Amino acid sequence: MSCNCTALLPSALPIPTKTTTTTTTKLTNTKTNSKTRHVSPRMSLNQQPPNPNLLTTLTRLLWGRSLPPQLLISTVRSTWFAAWHLMMSQLAPSDPIGRYTRPTSQFRSTQFSCQKPGILHLYVGLPCPWAHRTLIVWALKGLEDAVPVSVASPGLDGSWEFQHRDIPDGDRVVPGLDNANGRKTLREVYRLQRGGYDGRSTVPMLWDVERKEVVCNESYDIIELFNSGLNRLAKNPDLDLSPPSLKKKIEDWNRIIYPNVNNGVYRCGFAQSQQAYDSAVIELFSTLDMVDDHLGSFRYLCGDVLTLADICLFTTLIRFDLVYNVLFKCTKRKLIEYPNLHAYMCDIYQVPTRAVTVIFLNSQMIPKVAATCNFGAIMDGYYNILFPLNPSSIRPVMPSGCEHEFLSQPHNRASLSWVDKNVQALVS
Repeated sequence: MSCNCTALLPSALPIPTKTTTTTTTKLTNTKTNSKTRHVSPRMSLNQQPPNPNLLTTLTRLLWGRSLPPQLLISTVRSTWFAAWHLMMSQLAPSDPIGRYTRPTSQFRSTQFSCQKPGILHLYVGLPCPWAHRTLIVWALKGLEDAVPVSVASPGLDGSWEFQHRDIPDGDRVVPGLDNANGRKTLREVYRLQRGGYDGRSTVPMLWDVERKEVVCNESYDIIELFNSGLNRLAKNPDLDLSPPSLKKKIEDWNRIIYPNVNNGVYRCGFAQSQQAYDSAVIELFSTLDMVDDHLGSFRYLCGDVLTLADICLFTTLIRFDLVYNVLFKCTKRKLIEYPNLHAYMCDIYQVPTRAVTVIFLNSQMIPKVAATCNFGAIMDGYYNILFPLNPSSIRPVMPSGCEHEFLSQPHNRASLSWVDKNVQALVS
Protein backbone atom coordinates (compact mmCIF):
# COMPACT_ATOMS: atom_id res chain seq x y z
CA MET A 1 0.00 0.00 0.00
CA SER A 2 1.08 3.60 -0.40
CA CYS A 3 1.62 4.10 3.35
CA ASN A 4 4.16 1.26 3.38
CA CYS A 5 6.07 2.81 0.49
CA THR A 6 6.09 6.15 2.29
CA ALA A 7 7.37 4.47 5.44
CA LEU A 8 10.33 3.15 3.48
CA LEU A 9 11.52 6.65 2.73
CA PRO A 10 14.28 7.86 5.09
CA SER A 11 13.08 10.45 7.56
CA ALA A 12 16.15 12.66 7.18
CA LEU A 13 18.02 13.48 3.99
CA PRO A 14 21.36 15.34 3.75
CA ILE A 15 20.92 18.64 1.92
CA PRO A 16 24.14 20.24 0.62
CA THR A 17 24.65 23.89 1.61
CA LYS A 18 25.63 26.61 -0.80
CA THR A 19 29.29 26.22 0.24
CA THR A 20 29.38 22.55 -0.66
CA THR A 21 31.99 21.79 -3.31
CA THR A 22 31.61 18.03 -3.53
CA THR A 23 29.14 16.59 -6.02
CA THR A 24 28.40 13.44 -4.06
CA THR A 25 26.95 13.35 -0.55
CA LYS A 26 27.56 10.23 1.49
CA LEU A 27 25.01 9.03 4.04
CA THR A 28 27.68 8.09 6.59
CA ASN A 29 29.02 9.33 9.88
CA THR A 30 32.13 10.84 8.24
CA LYS A 31 32.49 14.59 8.09
CA THR A 32 31.52 16.29 4.83
CA ASN A 33 30.93 19.80 3.60
CA SER A 34 27.19 19.34 3.95
CA LYS A 35 24.82 19.57 6.84
CA THR A 36 21.69 17.55 7.46
CA ARG A 37 18.20 18.98 7.50
CA HIS A 38 14.92 17.16 8.11
CA VAL A 39 12.58 17.48 5.16
CA SER A 40 8.81 17.06 5.41
CA PRO A 41 6.97 15.95 2.23
CA ARG A 42 4.94 18.76 0.66
CA MET A 43 2.25 18.95 -2.00
CA SER A 44 4.39 21.46 -3.91
CA LEU A 45 7.66 23.32 -3.49
CA ASN A 46 5.85 26.57 -2.73
CA GLN A 47 3.48 25.15 -0.15
CA GLN A 48 4.24 25.93 3.50
CA PRO A 49 4.11 22.98 5.92
CA PRO A 50 1.02 22.97 8.12
CA ASN A 51 1.22 23.98 11.76
CA PRO A 52 1.85 20.88 13.87
CA ASN A 53 -1.24 19.68 15.68
CA LEU A 54 -1.41 18.01 19.06
CA LEU A 55 -0.75 14.52 17.66
CA THR A 56 2.27 15.69 15.68
CA THR A 57 3.68 17.49 18.74
CA LEU A 58 3.19 14.40 20.89
CA THR A 59 4.91 12.07 18.42
CA ARG A 60 7.87 14.42 18.08
CA LEU A 61 8.27 14.50 21.85
CA LEU A 62 8.22 10.70 21.96
CA TRP A 63 10.59 9.82 19.13
CA GLY A 64 11.53 13.00 17.30
CA ARG A 65 11.35 12.95 13.53
CA SER A 66 12.47 9.36 13.12
CA LEU A 67 10.17 6.46 12.32
CA PRO A 68 7.87 5.20 15.11
CA PRO A 69 9.43 2.47 17.26
CA GLN A 70 9.01 -1.14 16.15
CA LEU A 71 6.84 -1.99 19.16
CA LEU A 72 4.32 0.71 18.23
CA ILE A 73 4.28 -0.41 14.58
CA SER A 74 3.69 -4.03 15.60
CA THR A 75 0.93 -3.05 18.02
CA VAL A 76 -0.88 -0.89 15.49
CA ARG A 77 -0.49 -3.57 12.82
CA SER A 78 -1.96 -6.26 15.06
CA THR A 79 -4.81 -4.02 16.21
CA TRP A 80 -5.69 -3.00 12.66
CA PHE A 81 -5.55 -6.61 11.46
CA ALA A 82 -7.97 -7.69 14.21
CA ALA A 83 -10.30 -4.75 13.50
CA TRP A 84 -10.13 -5.48 9.75
CA HIS A 85 -11.18 -9.10 10.29
CA LEU A 86 -14.04 -7.96 12.51
CA MET A 87 -15.34 -5.50 9.90
CA MET A 88 -14.88 -7.96 7.04
CA SER A 89 -16.83 -10.62 8.93
CA GLN A 90 -19.82 -8.29 8.83
CA LEU A 91 -19.23 -6.88 5.35
CA ALA A 92 -18.26 -10.14 3.67
CA PRO A 93 -19.02 -13.40 5.53
CA SER A 94 -16.46 -16.10 4.81
CA ASP A 95 -15.90 -19.82 5.26
CA PRO A 96 -13.21 -21.25 7.61
CA ILE A 97 -10.39 -20.73 5.08
CA GLY A 98 -11.36 -17.12 4.32
CA ARG A 99 -13.33 -17.54 1.09
CA TYR A 100 -16.12 -15.00 0.65
CA THR A 101 -19.59 -16.54 0.95
CA ARG A 102 -22.34 -14.38 -0.49
CA PRO A 103 -25.53 -14.33 1.64
CA THR A 104 -28.62 -15.65 -0.11
CA SER A 105 -31.49 -13.35 -1.05
CA GLN A 106 -34.37 -13.41 1.43
CA PHE A 107 -37.19 -12.64 -1.01
CA ARG A 108 -37.49 -14.79 -4.14
CA SER A 109 -40.31 -14.56 -6.69
CA THR A 110 -40.77 -14.68 -10.44
CA GLN A 111 -44.53 -15.22 -10.39
CA PHE A 112 -46.24 -11.87 -10.14
CA SER A 113 -49.32 -10.68 -11.97
CA CYS A 114 -49.38 -6.95 -12.59
CA GLN A 115 -52.03 -5.49 -14.87
CA LYS A 116 -51.59 -1.76 -14.31
CA PRO A 117 -48.60 0.57 -14.08
CA GLY A 118 -47.34 1.92 -10.78
CA ILE A 119 -48.07 -1.18 -8.67
CA LEU A 120 -44.43 -2.26 -8.69
CA HIS A 121 -41.57 0.02 -7.65
CA LEU A 122 -37.90 -0.75 -8.23
CA TYR A 123 -35.22 0.27 -5.73
CA VAL A 124 -31.63 0.32 -7.02
CA GLY A 125 -28.19 1.65 -6.12
CA LEU A 126 -25.89 2.77 -8.92
CA PRO A 127 -22.62 1.24 -7.61
CA CYS A 128 -24.17 -2.23 -7.30
CA PRO A 129 -23.70 -4.52 -10.36
CA TRP A 130 -26.65 -6.68 -9.30
CA ALA A 131 -28.96 -3.67 -9.21
CA HIS A 132 -27.47 -2.43 -12.48
CA ARG A 133 -28.59 -5.52 -14.37
CA THR A 134 -32.21 -4.88 -13.34
CA LEU A 135 -31.92 -1.24 -14.40
CA ILE A 136 -30.62 -2.23 -17.85
CA VAL A 137 -33.41 -4.75 -18.53
CA TRP A 138 -35.95 -2.23 -17.18
CA ALA A 139 -34.64 0.29 -19.73
CA LEU A 140 -34.38 -2.14 -22.65
CA LYS A 141 -37.94 -3.38 -22.18
CA GLY A 142 -39.31 0.15 -21.87
CA LEU A 143 -40.73 -0.16 -18.35
CA GLU A 144 -40.02 3.43 -17.32
CA ASP A 145 -43.70 4.33 -16.99
CA ALA A 146 -44.91 0.96 -15.71
CA VAL A 147 -42.32 0.47 -12.95
CA PRO A 148 -41.08 3.71 -11.33
CA VAL A 149 -37.56 3.67 -9.89
CA SER A 150 -35.97 5.12 -6.76
CA VAL A 151 -32.18 5.37 -6.77
CA ALA A 152 -30.43 5.11 -3.40
CA SER A 153 -26.84 6.05 -2.62
CA PRO A 154 -24.55 4.39 -0.06
CA GLY A 155 -24.18 6.17 3.27
CA LEU A 156 -20.99 6.33 5.31
CA ASP A 157 -22.06 3.26 7.28
CA GLY A 158 -22.60 1.30 4.06
CA SER A 159 -26.40 1.35 4.23
CA TRP A 160 -28.53 2.64 1.36
CA GLU A 161 -30.06 6.10 1.82
CA PHE A 162 -32.08 8.60 -0.20
CA GLN A 163 -30.97 12.20 -0.71
CA HIS A 164 -32.21 15.06 -2.83
CA ARG A 165 -29.51 16.16 -5.25
CA ASP A 166 -29.70 19.02 -7.70
CA ILE A 167 -26.64 17.84 -9.60
CA PRO A 168 -27.64 16.88 -13.17
CA ASP A 169 -25.53 14.30 -14.99
CA GLY A 170 -26.75 14.62 -18.53
CA ASP A 171 -29.06 11.77 -19.47
CA ARG A 172 -27.63 9.38 -16.88
CA VAL A 173 -29.56 7.93 -13.98
CA VAL A 174 -28.70 9.71 -10.73
CA PRO A 175 -29.45 9.11 -7.01
CA GLY A 176 -32.48 10.85 -5.49
CA LEU A 177 -35.38 10.55 -3.09
CA ASP A 178 -37.60 7.59 -2.23
CA ASN A 179 -40.43 8.16 -4.69
CA ALA A 180 -42.64 5.37 -3.35
CA ASN A 181 -42.61 5.66 0.44
CA GLY A 182 -40.81 8.92 1.19
CA ARG A 183 -38.32 7.21 3.53
CA LYS A 184 -34.78 8.33 4.28
CA THR A 185 -33.14 4.89 4.10
CA LEU A 186 -33.83 1.61 2.37
CA ARG A 187 -33.79 -0.09 5.76
CA GLU A 188 -36.88 1.93 6.70
CA VAL A 189 -38.60 0.75 3.53
CA TYR A 190 -37.88 -2.91 4.30
CA ARG A 191 -39.28 -2.44 7.81
CA LEU A 192 -42.62 -1.24 6.42
CA GLN A 193 -43.36 -4.85 5.59
CA ARG A 194 -45.92 -6.63 7.75
CA GLY A 195 -44.20 -8.08 10.78
CA GLY A 196 -41.17 -5.86 10.25
CA TYR A 197 -37.79 -6.96 8.97
CA ASP A 198 -34.34 -7.15 10.60
CA GLY A 199 -32.30 -8.72 7.79
CA ARG A 200 -29.92 -7.18 5.26
CA SER A 201 -31.51 -4.32 3.31
CA THR A 202 -30.10 -4.89 -0.15
CA VAL A 203 -30.61 -3.66 -3.70
CA PRO A 204 -32.11 -4.36 -6.09
CA MET A 205 -35.49 -4.64 -4.45
CA LEU A 206 -38.89 -4.83 -6.09
CA TRP A 207 -41.67 -3.35 -3.94
CA ASP A 208 -45.44 -3.81 -4.05
CA VAL A 209 -46.82 -0.31 -3.54
CA GLU A 210 -50.38 -1.40 -2.72
CA ARG A 211 -49.58 -4.25 -0.33
CA LYS A 212 -46.57 -2.50 1.21
CA GLU A 213 -44.34 -5.53 0.96
CA VAL A 214 -41.19 -6.75 -0.72
CA VAL A 215 -41.90 -8.75 -3.86
CA CYS A 216 -38.33 -9.80 -4.60
CA ASN A 217 -34.73 -8.80 -3.88
CA GLU A 218 -32.98 -11.39 -6.05
CA SER A 219 -31.60 -9.67 -9.15
CA TYR A 220 -31.96 -12.59 -11.57
CA ASP A 221 -35.57 -13.19 -10.57
CA ILE A 222 -36.28 -9.51 -11.23
CA ILE A 223 -34.69 -9.42 -14.69
CA GLU A 224 -36.59 -12.55 -15.71
CA LEU A 225 -39.82 -10.91 -14.56
CA PHE A 226 -38.99 -7.70 -16.42
CA ASN A 227 -38.09 -9.63 -19.56
CA SER A 228 -41.24 -11.70 -19.94
CA GLY A 229 -43.67 -11.08 -17.07
CA LEU A 230 -44.65 -7.47 -17.74
CA ASN A 231 -44.98 -7.40 -21.53
CA ARG A 232 -48.50 -5.94 -21.33
CA LEU A 233 -47.00 -2.85 -19.71
CA ALA A 234 -43.70 -2.71 -21.62
CA LYS A 235 -43.00 -0.35 -24.52
CA ASN A 236 -40.80 -3.03 -26.11
CA PRO A 237 -42.78 -6.24 -25.52
CA ASP A 238 -41.29 -7.98 -28.58
CA LEU A 239 -37.75 -7.75 -27.23
CA ASP A 240 -36.94 -11.13 -25.68
CA LEU A 241 -33.61 -11.36 -23.85
CA SER A 242 -34.25 -15.00 -22.97
CA PRO A 243 -35.83 -16.71 -25.99
CA PRO A 244 -36.89 -20.35 -25.43
CA SER A 245 -34.42 -21.61 -28.02
CA LEU A 246 -31.51 -20.13 -26.06
CA LYS A 247 -32.55 -20.80 -22.47
CA LYS A 248 -30.22 -23.80 -22.15
CA LYS A 249 -27.25 -21.79 -23.45
CA ILE A 250 -28.09 -18.87 -21.16
CA GLU A 251 -28.21 -21.20 -18.14
CA ASP A 252 -24.92 -22.81 -19.13
CA TRP A 253 -23.22 -19.42 -19.39
CA ASN A 254 -24.69 -18.24 -16.10
CA ARG A 255 -23.23 -21.29 -14.36
CA ILE A 256 -19.80 -20.20 -15.61
CA ILE A 257 -20.07 -16.41 -15.35
CA TYR A 258 -21.73 -16.05 -11.95
CA PRO A 259 -19.29 -17.93 -9.66
CA ASN A 260 -16.10 -17.09 -11.53
CA VAL A 261 -16.67 -13.53 -12.77
CA ASN A 262 -19.75 -11.82 -11.23
CA ASN A 263 -19.03 -13.20 -7.77
CA GLY A 264 -15.42 -13.96 -8.66
CA VAL A 265 -14.28 -10.34 -8.41
CA TYR A 266 -15.87 -10.14 -4.94
CA ARG A 267 -14.18 -13.39 -3.95
CA CYS A 268 -10.88 -11.70 -4.83
CA GLY A 269 -11.62 -8.39 -3.10
CA PHE A 270 -13.25 -9.89 -0.01
CA ALA A 271 -10.83 -12.80 0.45
CA GLN A 272 -9.61 -13.03 4.04
CA SER A 273 -6.65 -15.31 3.40
CA GLN A 274 -3.96 -15.65 0.76
CA GLN A 275 -5.23 -19.11 -0.13
CA ALA A 276 -8.75 -17.80 -0.73
CA TYR A 277 -7.47 -14.94 -2.89
CA ASP A 278 -5.14 -17.12 -4.97
CA SER A 279 -7.93 -19.58 -5.74
CA ALA A 280 -10.40 -16.84 -6.70
CA VAL A 281 -8.02 -14.87 -8.90
CA ILE A 282 -6.94 -17.97 -10.85
CA GLU A 283 -10.57 -18.91 -11.56
CA LEU A 284 -11.44 -15.32 -12.49
CA PHE A 285 -8.75 -14.83 -15.10
CA SER A 286 -8.93 -18.33 -16.54
CA THR A 287 -12.64 -17.67 -17.15
CA LEU A 288 -11.98 -14.23 -18.67
CA ASP A 289 -9.38 -15.82 -20.98
CA MET A 290 -11.91 -18.44 -22.08
CA VAL A 291 -14.70 -15.90 -22.67
CA ASP A 292 -12.36 -13.59 -24.59
CA ASP A 293 -11.42 -16.47 -26.87
CA HIS A 294 -15.11 -17.37 -27.39
CA LEU A 295 -16.00 -13.78 -28.26
CA GLY A 296 -13.40 -13.82 -31.00
CA SER A 297 -15.91 -15.84 -33.05
CA PHE A 298 -19.29 -14.73 -31.70
CA ARG A 299 -20.78 -11.28 -31.22
CA TYR A 300 -22.55 -12.22 -27.98
CA LEU A 301 -22.25 -15.14 -25.58
CA CYS A 302 -25.10 -17.07 -27.23
CA GLY A 303 -24.36 -16.02 -30.81
CA ASP A 304 -26.04 -13.14 -32.63
CA VAL A 305 -28.64 -12.41 -29.95
CA LEU A 306 -28.19 -10.17 -26.92
CA THR A 307 -29.43 -12.14 -23.89
CA LEU A 308 -29.73 -11.91 -20.12
CA ALA A 309 -26.37 -13.70 -19.88
CA ASP A 310 -24.72 -10.77 -21.68
CA ILE A 311 -26.41 -8.23 -19.39
CA CYS A 312 -25.15 -10.09 -16.31
CA LEU A 313 -21.60 -10.21 -17.63
CA PHE A 314 -21.65 -6.59 -18.80
CA THR A 315 -22.33 -5.09 -15.36
CA THR A 316 -19.13 -6.71 -14.03
CA LEU A 317 -17.04 -5.83 -17.07
CA ILE A 318 -18.01 -2.14 -17.02
CA ARG A 319 -16.70 -1.93 -13.42
CA PHE A 320 -13.56 -3.98 -13.96
CA ASP A 321 -10.90 -1.40 -14.84
CA LEU A 322 -12.83 1.27 -12.94
CA VAL A 323 -12.88 -0.55 -9.59
CA TYR A 324 -12.11 -4.26 -9.46
CA ASN A 325 -8.66 -4.13 -11.06
CA VAL A 326 -7.42 -1.78 -8.32
CA LEU A 327 -9.59 -2.06 -5.23
CA PHE A 328 -10.34 -5.80 -5.46
CA LYS A 329 -6.77 -6.74 -6.48
CA CYS A 330 -7.84 -8.21 -9.84
CA THR A 331 -4.52 -7.05 -11.20
CA LYS A 332 -3.31 -9.81 -13.51
CA ARG A 333 -4.75 -8.04 -16.55
CA LYS A 334 -6.94 -5.02 -17.21
CA LEU A 335 -10.07 -5.52 -19.25
CA ILE A 336 -8.76 -3.15 -21.91
CA GLU A 337 -5.97 -5.69 -22.49
CA TYR A 338 -8.58 -8.23 -23.66
CA PRO A 339 -9.34 -7.20 -27.27
CA ASN A 340 -12.56 -9.17 -27.66
CA LEU A 341 -13.97 -8.67 -24.17
CA HIS A 342 -13.37 -4.93 -24.22
CA ALA A 343 -14.92 -4.47 -27.66
CA TYR A 344 -17.85 -6.66 -26.58
CA MET A 345 -18.37 -4.42 -23.54
CA CYS A 346 -18.33 -1.33 -25.77
CA ASP A 347 -20.83 -3.01 -28.11
CA ILE A 348 -23.35 -3.46 -25.29
CA TYR A 349 -22.59 -0.02 -23.83
CA GLN A 350 -23.52 1.54 -27.18
CA VAL A 351 -26.78 -0.43 -27.59
CA PRO A 352 -29.20 2.10 -28.95
CA THR A 353 -26.93 3.73 -31.44
CA ARG A 354 -27.74 0.93 -33.84
CA ALA A 355 -30.33 -1.78 -34.38
CA VAL A 356 -29.96 -4.81 -32.14
CA THR A 357 -30.79 -8.19 -33.58
CA VAL A 358 -33.65 -9.86 -31.75
CA ILE A 359 -34.74 -12.83 -33.85
CA PHE A 360 -33.33 -13.76 -37.28
CA LEU A 361 -33.50 -10.65 -39.50
CA ASN A 362 -35.76 -8.63 -37.25
CA SER A 363 -34.09 -5.71 -35.47
CA GLN A 364 -35.16 -2.67 -33.51
CA MET A 365 -33.79 0.36 -31.73
CA ILE A 366 -33.73 -0.05 -27.95
CA PRO A 367 -33.08 2.44 -25.12
CA LYS A 368 -29.63 3.44 -24.00
CA VAL A 369 -27.52 1.15 -21.84
CA ALA A 370 -24.97 3.94 -21.44
CA ALA A 371 -27.53 6.07 -19.59
CA THR A 372 -27.64 3.49 -16.79
CA CYS A 373 -23.85 3.73 -16.27
CA ASN A 374 -22.94 6.49 -13.80
CA PHE A 375 -19.19 6.09 -13.40
CA GLY A 376 -18.79 8.79 -10.75
CA ALA A 377 -21.43 7.15 -8.55
CA ILE A 378 -19.85 3.74 -9.11
CA MET A 379 -16.40 4.92 -8.02
CA ASP A 380 -17.77 6.79 -5.00
CA GLY A 381 -19.75 3.75 -3.92
CA TYR A 382 -16.65 1.56 -3.81
CA TYR A 383 -13.68 3.78 -2.97
CA ASN A 384 -15.45 6.07 -0.48
CA ILE A 385 -17.61 3.49 1.28
CA LEU A 386 -15.67 0.21 1.49
CA PHE A 387 -13.56 1.38 4.43
CA PRO A 388 -11.89 -1.99 5.16
CA LEU A 389 -10.52 -2.04 1.61
CA ASN A 390 -9.72 1.66 1.30
CA PRO A 391 -9.33 3.28 4.75
CA SER A 392 -8.24 6.64 3.30
CA SER A 393 -11.41 6.91 1.15
CA ILE A 394 -9.22 8.49 -1.54
CA ARG A 395 -10.81 7.97 -4.94
CA PRO A 396 -8.30 7.45 -7.77
CA VAL A 397 -8.62 9.22 -11.07
CA MET A 398 -10.90 7.53 -13.60
CA PRO A 399 -8.96 5.48 -16.20
CA SER A 400 -9.13 7.13 -19.61
CA GLY A 401 -10.35 3.84 -21.09
CA CYS A 402 -13.49 4.07 -18.93
CA GLU A 403 -14.60 7.48 -20.14
CA HIS A 404 -17.75 7.79 -22.23
CA GLU A 405 -15.91 9.10 -25.30
CA PHE A 406 -13.56 6.09 -25.30
CA LEU A 407 -16.35 3.56 -24.77
CA SER A 408 -18.32 5.13 -27.63
CA GLN A 409 -15.64 4.49 -30.24
CA PRO A 410 -16.30 2.02 -33.10
CA HIS A 411 -15.82 -1.62 -32.10
CA ASN A 412 -16.60 -3.56 -35.32
CA ARG A 413 -18.40 -6.31 -33.40
CA ALA A 414 -21.25 -6.38 -35.92
CA SER A 415 -18.90 -8.05 -38.41
CA LEU A 416 -19.13 -11.21 -36.30
CA SER A 417 -22.91 -11.38 -36.64
CA TRP A 418 -24.32 -14.07 -38.93
CA VAL A 419 -27.31 -11.81 -39.56
CA ASP A 420 -25.10 -8.86 -40.43
CA LYS A 421 -23.08 -10.94 -42.88
CA ASN A 422 -26.23 -12.21 -44.60
CA VAL A 423 -27.70 -8.72 -44.82
CA GLN A 424 -24.47 -7.48 -46.41
CA ALA A 425 -24.59 -10.37 -48.90
CA LEU A 426 -28.19 -9.54 -49.83
CA VAL A 427 -27.34 -5.86 -50.32
CA SER A 428 -24.29 -6.56 -52.44
